[in-house]
Amino acid sequence: MRIALVHDWLTSMRGGEKVLSLLCRLMPQADVLTLLHVPGSCDRYIERMAIRTSGLNDWPAIGRTYRHLLPLMPLAIEQLDATGYDLIVSSSHCVAKGVIRAPEALHVCYCHTPMRYVWAQTSAYDRTLGPSGWALRALRPYLRAWDRRSAGHVDCFIANSRNVARRIARCYNRSAHVICPPIDTEFFTPAASDREAFYLMVTALAPYKRVEQAIDAFARLGRKLVIIGTGQLLAKLRQAAPPNITFMGWVDDEQVRDAYRRCRALVFPGEEDFGMTPLEAMACGCPVIAYGAGGALETVVDIDSPRDGAEATGVLYQPQTVDGLIAAVERFERRCERLQPKDAVQWAGRFSMERFAERFKRLLDELLAERGMTLRWSDSFDRR
Repeated sequence: MRIALVHDWLTSMRGGEKVLSLLCRLMPQADVLTLLHVPGSCDRYIERMAIRTSGLNDWPAIGRTYRHLLPLMPLAIEQLDATGYDLIVSSSHCVAKGVIRAPEALHVCYCHTPMRYVWAQTSAYDRTLGPSGWALRALRPYLRAWDRRSAGHVDCFIANSRNVARRIARCYNRSAHVICPPIDTEFFTPAASDREAFYLMVTALAPYKRVEQAIDAFARLGRKLVIIGTGQLLAKLRQAAPPNITFMGWVDDEQVRDAYRRCRALVFPGEEDFGMTPLEAMACGCPVIAYGAGGALETVVDIDSPRDGAEATGVLYQPQTVDGLIAAVERFERRCERLQPKDAVQWAGRFSMERFAERFKRLLDELLAERGMTLRWSDSFDRR
């Protein structure tokens, strides 16, 4: 069986790439098809694969400018020839699901979200593109029509959350299985160390992450906030931040894990499709203060609303304002003794890599069996 794993672009290791990494370990015989690849930007499990790129990969400085080429991406993904493959698994948040396959092939799409650049938080993305944002606004009706039409290339959708499954139904009029992304609960583990007097954010510094709200809130609270991550807003945010806000920039996974183990709580003020960061923090025994919308409603168990037989793991808040976050921090500090590290660790265990692999393989085996096909999975997947 010839297998293609299709991913939008390979320029960093974020949530979508962590899912792709596990798919590469489960199907090491596959080829990886992607619009563009910055060598060395992903982990060794992805980098060791046979990777094919589109013509966009030849553009000058593509690793920095690819977001401005969004109007060209539908055409570019359709020109990536996938007609020689029997099984296509796309990992898509933009255009990957639009790859052209042979009529007899099976195409399963693991959908992180319908194309967020045209369906959700559009004004924030327009601002990040600067002057070229006008082109995206003008072409948005075309991109929406293409996105709907390309959903017809998919035989089965898998959503990363119930939140995204609802969005798939709304945008594409398609149902989706829900399999949450994998958390490496053997790497992200608690340690026998005391919590320190700082709060933590681990995030890309992009407008929809609401980092500026957190900075304003903690400036007023006078609490120490450490921010790990980089992005287009780094210089602007650092210049405006008061002395109690520390920017760490990019750090490796070991340093992120150390911060999860030591901070008082993770702060998560943006709205995410799912959000793996809160679960990685909880796997380290860290409580979470999160805006109560989107994926956080599925990943954080509020201190006043335990559910699914689980104990509380953090605080959810609304509205998504500076005052709302301040009130949430104050509520957390009044009641944090009720949030036990063991409960957070136990809850995060529901999202382990093993559980993802088990559910994903079971679903694909069923879909392939309907076509009289079988897949040779990797006997075991190594971790780090």
